[in-house]
Amino acid sequence: MWKVNPAVFALGREYQIMQYVDCEAMMWVRVGDKIYYDAVNGILRSQTSVHRVTVPMEVLDREKRYTVYLQKVIDRKPYFPENAEPQSKEFSFRPLPDGVIRAYHIADAHDHVKEPVAAARAYGDFDFLILNGDIPNHCGFENNAETIYKIASELTDGSIPVVFSRGNHDMRGRYAENFAANTPCCNGNSYYTFRMGKIWGMVLDCGEDKPDTDPEYGSTICCHAFRQQETAFIRQAIADARTEYAAEGIAVKMVISHIPFTMRHPGVFDIETDTYAEWTKLLADHVKPDLILCGHMHEAEIIECKDEKDAFGQPCRVVVGSAVKTEADGKLLFTGAGLSFENDRIEVRFTDNALL
Repeated sequence: MWKVNPAVFALGREYQIMQYVDCEAMMWVRVGDKIYYDAVNGILRSQTSVHRVTVPMEVLDREKRYTVYLQKVIDRKPYFPENAEPQSKEFSFRPLPDGVIRAYHIADAHDHVKEPVAAARAYGDFDFLILNGDIPNHCGFENNAETIYKIASELTDGSIPVVFSRGNHDMRGRYAENFAANTPCCNGNSYYTFRMGKIWGMVLDCGEDKPDTDPEYGSTICCHAFRQQETAFIRQAIADARTEYAAEGIAVKMVISHIPFTMRHPGVFDIETDTYAEWTKLLADHVKPDLILCGHMHEAEIIECKDEKDAFGQPCRVVVGSAVKTEADGKLLFTGAGLSFENDRIEVRFTDNALL
């Protein structure tokens, strides 16, 4: 059952503890003296390869420990179903510290595991992991989410938080419509805000990187309407500023998006300029983030305000925090970004798997 260890994803003021399994099973989690279930209307779920249990952040941050229970289903008959004895694993958990906070950013793994894991380990210890889109190569196969949980398990061991963002490749293939069921989401949406300690973040999802009418998609997407929904979401976050980015105790504000929507893109990638200009202006005028963190371009770089790539007047530094390159000998060189938050200073350091 235990293909990998669980991942603890941060959304809003909750954690979604998600567990990848290799057989039909039911799941629940104990935190302190309370049990939280993966259930739908009082029915424990078993017809899934990824389980999700939601726990309030304040509870897990306080207890710093949780136990995952899995029970294999032998025959889920209408009457007297047969199940194996429950198995359990206990995990320690470390909420974000009050002082210096370190994070590591991975995007565009495209089904590779050992290379991005090695790049992250080259950075050293960190307090939370950011998986920012295109971790699987596409959703053309049923177990498309497995790479996400393999990387999270290797780097967090279920003991530190993970922030997740969907990428454009995650929208491709027959199982793309089920992607939200196998990854963290807020009310079914792949965009959301989160608060961990002194860090507030907004995860945005640009969808695909070409027009909806591009023949590559075969009329399977409607990203323009999806982005309009996100514009309303951004406006609502601004209206709720006192409980969002302007809440007491927040020292760092970050925006995470797989596609760097503030940048100028060549050719077919230059889409939705009115929408992205509006997003950029709303963030600049109201949210005033300290950092925008992206992937997608397969080249690691830092874009300063008023740079030639700054298309709409970006509100802060934009970090494209991943690079993927196949070298002459066929070896994959993967680069990710380590982030250190200390007082009003953010340090970015790119590391790779060159020593692997």
